[in-house]
Amino acid sequence: MAQFSTPSSAQKTPKGSIPRSFIEELLSRSDLVQIINQRVPLKKAGSSYKACCPFHDEKTPSFNVNAQKQFYHCFGCGASGDALKFLMDYDGLSFEAVETLAALNGLEVPREQLSPKAEQQQQQKRNLYDVMVTVAKYYRQQLKQHPVSDEAKQYLKQRGVTAEIAKQFVIGFAPPGWDSLVSGLKADNALKQQLIETGMLIDKSGGKTYDRFRHRIMFPIRDGRGRVVAFGGRVLRAEDLPKYLNSPETTLFHKTDTLYGLYELRQSRQAFNQILVVEGYMDVVSLAQFGVHNAVATLGTAITESHLNRLFQQVNEVVFCFDGDEAGKKAAWKAMELSLPKIQGTQSVRFLFLAAGEDPDSTIRKEGVAGFQARVNHALTLSDFLFKGLIGQLPMPVSTVEGQQQLIALAKPYIISATGAMPDLLTKVLSDYVELPVWRLGQIMGIRVSSTKREKTAQTDAQVVTKVTSLVLKIIKLILMRPRWSEVFSAVLLEDLSQSEKAEYRFLAQFIQVLSQNNFIVEAAEA
Repeated sequence: MAQFSTPSSAQKTPKGSIPRSFIEELLSRSDLVQIINQRVPLKKAGSSYKACCPFHDEKTPSFNVNAQKQFYHCFGCGASGDALKFLMDYDGLSFEAVETLAALNGLEVPREQLSPKAEQQQQQKRNLYDVMVTVAKYYRQQLKQHPVSDEAKQYLKQRGVTAEIAKQFVIGFAPPGWDSLVSGLKADNALKQQLIETGMLIDKSGGKTYDRFRHRIMFPIRDGRGRVVAFGGRVLRAEDLPKYLNSPETTLFHKTDTLYGLYELRQSRQAFNQILVVEGYMDVVSLAQFGVHNAVATLGTAITESHLNRLFQQVNEVVFCFDGDEAGKKAAWKAMELSLPKIQGTQSVRFLFLAAGEDPDSTIRKEGVAGFQARVNHALTLSDFLFKGLIGQLPMPVSTVEGQQQLIALAKPYIISATGAMPDLLTKVLSDYVELPVWRLGQIMGIRVSSTKREKTAQTDAQVVTKVTSLVLKIIKLILMRPRWSEVFSAVLLEDLSQSEKAEYRFLAQFIQVLSQNNFIVEAAEA
């Protein structure tokens, strides 16, 4: 049977805030080493304990637990705190971390008295979580038993979704009809009102209601603690629109803060190097079917700062996977603009674009897990995607003076928005495109980079002779000795070289063209 996270019987009684004195006593009684070791195997290292950090990917242990101070710290990502902080971050808990810790110590959590209004609001929210669990169980049951659910079962079978994966993601079926929920749950007026509050029913004028989701495959959307907060539904027939439908914003559900599949990713307890952000919940489910459990999806919205923060709490690398069409590229560009100012330290963001008409499901079926993973591993870095995108916006070729000036103007706001060493590194990349030194670009853009000023050296006026190592310079040296050898460069090759982003290739093309126009007289090319 599908598992849900529901409020415990103790939680169903409205309670007030927890006294600070109790929290301090609770921390003094708790054994941090034991709590962490139950979740992350620790090894003794002198007077402390060590492990690979559970909050970021690493191969060498930098996560330290001090038993005497009852404090942990990771020297890799900076995560640190006490027993409560660990439970909140690792188990995805909020205030329930206190109750979890108290239960481990056999203590009853005292509560300060709530006002009647606050008490009522707290109980109402808990009741809504219970309603969502009931709805999820109902949809799950309908998938198994409803007379017209064969169409849904056939669709899932065609997509390769096994019974095990369907159970893991609690996939269900919303029957056709306008009042399936009300009749199926035998809802009274109180339950109807709760179904309206959770977005499952739509309230019409005159007090009438109807089901928001009808004749759809249903995907429960769970928060970090496994509580059902919303639903997503996919149509079974092409003529039905919209293809995907999500719950509206409610007291429980905020789409800008929720990622589909993140709870399931955490529950897998696997160590991931990266998280793959895909476009739909069916992509997440399909990838899980092939053993790829590190995929999540946004829910009808572009990636947000809150999403990005949640992702970087789990791993250091985020890979955005989009369709290769214009809509996919626009979504990727927005993700890049949001990510660039956030990246710091060992964090990175990359972009994977699939072929037209393909999605993660179809790609992994055609190429297998190894082929799909190879695509992920060769995804564009943020810097590559940034400059490819900027060059694509230029009205003039980047090989021209005008194109280079335009590229500097377009790149400046992005370079300024970056943090840490990124402005210096991006300026270095820009300098390769526009043939200007980093120090000069810093002056032009009005930003301080590591080599803004030219270094003063003790060089004399004598010319410094350097060893020729460039392939282009070697070719030119040979042609100066044997001018007719330049005839091996075809017109097509010379055209490609003249359009190259690299200045030395463009120079080589110009050199050979001048030589050819002057009947291979070397003095003309040297002029």
